[in-house]
Amino acid sequence: MSPLAVWSKCLGFVGALVLGAIMFQAAAAAQPFYKDKRLTVLINFEPGGPTDIEGRLFAKYIGRHIEGNPNVIAQNMPGAGGIIGTSYLGRIAPKDGTVVGYLTGAAWQAVSEPEKFPVDFKTYEFVAYQPGTTVYFMRTDIPPGTKTATDIARATGLVAGGLTAGSTKDLRIRMTLDMLGVPYKYVTGYGSNNPARLAFERGEINFFAESPPAYLGVVEPTLVKDGKATPVFYDTGYNGESIIEPKQVRGLPILSFHELYKQIKGTMPSGDLWQAYLSVNSVNNAMQRMVVLPPQTPQAAVQALQAAVRRLNDDKEFAQEALKSVGFEVDYEAGPETNKQVRNALNMPPATKAFLDTYMKDRR
Repeated sequence: MSPLAVWSKCLGFVGALVLGAIMFQAAAAAQPFYKDKRLTVLINFEPGGPTDIEGRLFAKYIGRHIEGNPNVIAQNMPGAGGIIGTSYLGRIAPKDGTVVGYLTGAAWQAVSEPEKFPVDFKTYEFVAYQPGTTVYFMRTDIPPGTKTATDIARATGLVAGGLTAGSTKDLRIRMTLDMLGVPYKYVTGYGSNNPARLAFERGEINFFAESPPAYLGVVEPTLVKDGKATPVFYDTGYNGESIIEPKQVRGLPILSFHELYKQIKGTMPSGDLWQAYLSVNSVNNAMQRMVVLPPQTPQAAVQALQAAVRRLNDDKEFAQEALKSVGFEVDYEAGPETNKQVRNALNMPPATKAFLDTYMKDRR
């Protein structure tokens, strides 16, 4: 064989290899990111709580909408008000898209106590978030008797329960009672909603707050129905310019905090506490539940999950089960601007942060 023929044959062989590599890469690119993978939904609160109920519902349905149809499982990692699970996601969990967090409280914790995060929360990949609210309720046997929301203005011996001193729930319980001018004793350290609710039922505390799933699923059908408790108000959202009414409480006979305040005081709330309360709501309520991937996760995974979440929003079966299990149709914000929106919201003005730091340290 002549040298020219050998050279031609070599070129043909190399060309075939190059073509094969191109075809392999094209096939790999065409294959859905989650094909033949398993996805773990990491829930940062204990089993049986509202975050767990919503997280497991999310895990049950999201796999149907992810291209590649991965197997999806749910795993709880509670502790430290949700920080343990959130920190694990950022520091230890694989960054290959196979673990996604379903988180509550993470946004506020990242703003108020960033030193507790081994990895800067703003570097996580934010897939979606769900606006939310909190419903506050009190025992009806608080002297001299509290049968309606406005009765809180004359309550004596009120004992407000909390989870941890730095949690957004504790903070807003204190801020709202202080704005209303209601004298109270503050007892914290229950750690999670279930033990705090048991303390409420036993009368150790007589004022507490829960997210809509827990309120509608447990508090309203038992404590309120039996006449042991009455709802007082709920938190609104805030977008930096205007108040946002949460859809989770639409149709419920409960006032927002500022509406109750106006009924009692005759005017809208104002001042530093009110502005701080709105700032907390702009972080926590706007992003009460978050679907989050670890930092440095491939964008293909982020985009695949965001597309799946948008399809989940249109799933009628998911909406019906959500209505039955949590009391409202769950709807997530998930789009190309989600990362930017969340990261911007995590930048609280320094003056507001300083005010809240001082307020949290001044515990009763």
